Amino acid sequence: MKFLRMKPGHGEVLLREGDPAVRAEEEALVEEFRRQLDEGMWAAVPTQDETSGRREARMVRDFGDVPRDAERVIFFPRAAGG
Repeated sequence: MKFLRMKPGHGEVLLREGDPAVRAEEEALVEEFRRQLDEGMWAAVPTQDETSGRREARMVRDFGDVPRDAERVIFFPRAAGG
């Protein structure tokens, strides 16, 4: 599983990579997940609609909501203003 952060002008930046099946790596992933949320980031897991092939994403608020087979989680800043 990879944790990526969207950075304007830079695209995706790798934050952490690990296997959630390995306890120490899972703990590091959980720690990074929480750190990103504490910094005000939103998290989403990319998905693909199997019927249309359209790329989508599902918002997640807790590491436990991330599917175990997810390849990546993308963190992005909340919209300003509003």
